[in-house]
Amino acid sequence: MTFMNFLTLEKDYLQVLKEWRRDFHKFPEPGWLEFRTSAIIAEKLRTWGYDVYVGKEIVNGISLGVPNQSLEQAFYQKAVQSNVSSKWLEKMEAGKTGVIATFDTGIEGPTIAYRVDIDALPILESADEDHMPEKLNFRSENEGFMHACGHDSHATIGLGLAQQLMERKVMLRGKFIIIFQPAEEGVRGGSAIVSSPLLENIDYLFALHIGTGVPKGTFVAGVDGFLATSKFDVTIKGVAAHSGINAERGKNALLASAQATLALHSLPPHSEGVARVNVGTLQAGSGRNIIPSLAKMELEIRGETTAIHDFYEKRVQEIFNGIRAMYDVDIQVEKVGYALNIPSDQKLAKTLKETAKFQSAIHEIVEYKEFNSGSEDATFLMKHVQEQGGLACYSIIGTTLAADHHHEKFDIEEDDMLAALEIWLNVPFKIYEEMKENG
Repeated sequence: MTFMNFLTLEKDYLQVLKEWRRDFHKFPEPGWLEFRTSAIIAEKLRTWGYDVYVGKEIVNGISLGVPNQSLEQAFYQKAVQSNVSSKWLEKMEAGKTGVIATFDTGIEGPTIAYRVDIDALPILESADEDHMPEKLNFRSENEGFMHACGHDSHATIGLGLAQQLMERKVMLRGKFIIIFQPAEEGVRGGSAIVSSPLLENIDYLFALHIGTGVPKGTFVAGVDGFLATSKFDVTIKGVAAHSGINAERGKNALLASAQATLALHSLPPHSEGVARVNVGTLQAGSGRNIIPSLAKMELEIRGETTAIHDFYEKRVQEIFNGIRAMYDVDIQVEKVGYALNIPSDQKLAKTLKETAKFQSAIHEIVEYKEFNSGSEDATFLMKHVQEQGGLACYSIIGTTLAADHHHEKFDIEEDDMLAALEIWLNVPFKIYEEMKENG
């Protein structure tokens, strides 16, 4: 086979992808609670002949930002009621979800891995008639939760790839690993699964995202510039007192949290690159005549490089140490998510570019692009692969969005899933070709 024989899929296969994607969209599950989603993925992979590992079998590290027990029970029961196989549910609990599938061809060759994310967001999906999921009856049935970032399509692309690879197993060499990662939102899952023994000695790792402002028909082969980030939940505990009778006996958690917020937002910019510190939520107080004894904050740090991020993380800790002494309050700072800044390998981006040239729906290919905006915990897997001598690349497949990411009317154009799938399906053969050329 020469690489000019680009493998294409029948247009009818798009209908299969749509059905899977709309099912995931209709039953979204937040990070670390993807019970139904993981079970459905695992069962399909098993029937296709993969070795399948789920939940407790793949999460080796510390699970950050695990939802509370009541939310866990609610989503676990929803999964039970949806009649997914109990053998998969038994392998999962809050903080231990997701799926890794492996397939060894038995023929000498590279180990190629693909990573997709599968979790949803705590967003109430629009019920407006012009919103396509509402119009076509696949709007979220889990009220208050929604696939508003395209992870339903990512999971679908991963499934489609798994099926199509297995149907062509006689053409393949080496080993394949497909990672259905939990808890990307809040950057919690990547650090927890990266230490899995299943992810050792990977030669090539691919990850992707749909949308992110890239127009339909455009493929960005490799990106750099994901911001290093940390997410923190902060609890400030003081002492309550009557504000009119004995206010001096109180220790005001509200004032402490407000002072901390002002200090955090007053940190100067960094001369070496982009940096952001943001307090996103602040809750304190229980009554107008009570010195508040409790305050809760949610904040994040982002930096263009890991070094810049680490600089601000140290400053944030110093601020809370100062607030602790100033107001004589107890402060607990809990890290609930983090990610690194890791560039894609340009060599692998070029391989993807050369592959994507043959995909009929792609009209513009950007080989490499700086992307200094969001953060991604696929960077943990990328770093792990690169440190072991492998190559890793993060790509973006363009689409026309109905609304921005994390918006209640977010939606994609589903035919772009097929374009992404065909590129990923063909890239192993491009790799084989390059290996042959390089001896």
